[in-house]
Amino acid sequence: MASFRVVGGHALNGEITPQGAKNESLQILSAVLLTKEVVTIHKIPNIRDVNKLIELLQEMGVKVQKLGEESYSFQADDVDIHFLETEKYRQMASSLRGSIMILGPMLARYKKGKIPQPGGDKIGRRRLDTHFDGFQKLGAKFKYEKKTGYYNIDASHLKGTYMLLDEASVTGTANIVMAASLAKGKTTIYNAACEPYLQQLCKMINRMGGKISGVGSNLLVIEGVEQLGGTEHTMLPDMIEIGSFIGLAAMTQSDLTIKNAGIEHLGIIPDIFRRLGIKMDFKGDDIHIPAQEHYEIETFIDGSIMTIADAIWPGFTPDLLSIALVTATQAKGTVLIHQKMFESRLFFVDKLIDMGAQIILCDPHRATVIGLNKSQPLRGIQMTSPDIRAGVSLLIAAMSAEGESLIHNVEQIDRGYQNIDDRLNAIGAMIERV
Repeated sequence: MASFRVVGGHALNGEITPQGAKNESLQILSAVLLTKEVVTIHKIPNIRDVNKLIELLQEMGVKVQKLGEESYSFQADDVDIHFLETEKYRQMASSLRGSIMILGPMLARYKKGKIPQPGGDKIGRRRLDTHFDGFQKLGAKFKYEKKTGYYNIDASHLKGTYMLLDEASVTGTANIVMAASLAKGKTTIYNAACEPYLQQLCKMINRMGGKISGVGSNLLVIEGVEQLGGTEHTMLPDMIEIGSFIGLAAMTQSDLTIKNAGIEHLGIIPDIFRRLGIKMDFKGDDIHIPAQEHYEIETFIDGSIMTIADAIWPGFTPDLLSIALVTATQAKGTVLIHQKMFESRLFFVDKLIDMGAQIILCDPHRATVIGLNKSQPLRGIQMTSPDIRAGVSLLIAAMSAEGESLIHNVEQIDRGYQNIDDRLNAIGAMIERV
């Protein structure tokens, strides 16, 4: 198990470029299974979860060629369906939550699929009902083997239909879209997720010869086609990493420029950080965050305490609530952080309290943060990263703290952030991988 030894109190200065989007990558890489032709993908982040999915595709028989530092070509013209029956597949798929994304294209093209209970962050219940309800409405037959933990699906007769999703699940919508893209007839999905990453997937499938309309809305219409062809695709910049860098700059009083940030795809993210008092300027597609000695949390118009809550797109992504929370600990003012979607994601605040932050954990979903206004720095401690986003939040806290911190289990951070220690050290951080 690797750890970060972090010496806090060092302001950063310079430029940093966000990696390709992790959450988009898991969808786009799975979509290469939809065609036997070559698919070329650029800006693939070099992170554990993405690399695991690429390895899984290779084991399934997909031909993978590395074209450059962040570019690969994929050709799924000789996929071994029997690999799904092996113990190696069970081990690989169960260690990666993103493995659920291969089901949609497998059902579309090979008419069957199976997957063990996927792994991932322990941040509360992350049910898969939306995926399987959608597959069943398309005509697939679903069987869950409780003893083995396997989900088995027979999709011999996929047929387009109308469906109203019980929740606007991003991965659920993506999986259903991929399955419907090769089904017979028209599929209409209402209450579909409409995140930029899902829009990217739909645009990619359309370039492959698919027929998807309503992209960017919560009403998608998919006309099934006989087959899909090859294409070329470039990932968006990772909005979660961009939000993390904004919070990091404020906490460490750094002058930081985030290059090629894909500002038009960030939605409400910059506005939320502005509500925390963080100044930023847009220069073309770059975001400049000037060094600030202090930043003050806004109140609502009637003077009541600011509340920041997660919501489906175009609301504030739940993946950045942990970052907003830690950033608020050194602001002036008070904010209520309301994590609606996952009931275990705020439990890392006990580490921040140990560092000197003033936080009241109201219940599993809500925490009140009373900002210290940098009147006293956080103090370095020893802690363990529970999940990807909490891990980076603790790293931000450690970089702003007085003294040395030791963060264990940083493999969790590596799952979502590419070479984060090297990239931050290049602009003034002091992080040692132990």
